[in-house]
Amino acid sequence: MTETQQTRRPQAPQPAERAKTIALRNGPAILMPALDRRAADDERVVPVLQHVHASGSVSVLLPDDHPIVTSARAADSGELAMMIELADQAPVDLREPIRGLLWITGWLRPLDERAARARAVSIAGTRPDPRLLDVGHGVAVLRLNPASIVLADSEGTHSLSAQSFSSAKADPFCRYEEQWLRHLETAHADVVGQLARHLPEELRDGRIRPLGLDRYGLRLRVESCYGDHDVRLAFSKAIDSQPQLAMELRRLVGCPFLSQA
Repeated sequence: MTETQQTRRPQAPQPAERAKTIALRNGPAILMPALDRRAADDERVVPVLQHVHASGSVSVLLPDDHPIVTSARAADSGELAMMIELADQAPVDLREPIRGLLWITGWLRPLDERAARARAVSIAGTRPDPRLLDVGHGVAVLRLNPASIVLADSEGTHSLSAQSFSSAKADPFCRYEEQWLRHLETAHADVVGQLARHLPEELRDGRIRPLGLDRYGLRLRVESCYGDHDVRLAFSKAIDSQPQLAMELRRLVGCPFLSQA
């Protein structure tokens, strides 16, 4: 997959903001031994549930009898060096659906029963999930304290400090993006087609798909027999509301009545 280069690269969210956005989207996750992204299949564990906190620490739910839980409890230090990988998956059905990866590496420590229940209640306050009810009933809670945070996406690979991650804010369209892109894909194929006028001529014959949305612009994926290409269409300014988004989309498609809005 290649990123189409333009004379002036459109502005994009900063790495810490993109990382915080991926964390908040809470996509598919894999827990594995630290410093081993090529771990064997039996070492790559899908948690019952994971939750990245604002600080960058991660709460991980695993079956109480899982080997990782028993190993951590038996370790002299009471913790294991582990890494969790979170995938940023496009909300539309693409040939290559993963838009980015966030790796948080650190020390994984099991919480005692009282702390585990308190953590489950805290998570439920912002992210209700029925799986949290199993805490203390066959499910353990472990806390991953971050030592390293790394983001890899179409903008590049970036190493982030816990402080920069903690102070960053997620994109204002983070929770709205999935629904909006799916609606654009299924109900407004004509609009997506009109956006092709912003693409280099050599890409206009490919299949154009909505890929991403943030406060700086709209990203498109062009799928062709020659490969996949990502293009960012910049908004005229940074936006943070749905009315502003509607206005910017009308501008991108060349609405003749825009000046009357």
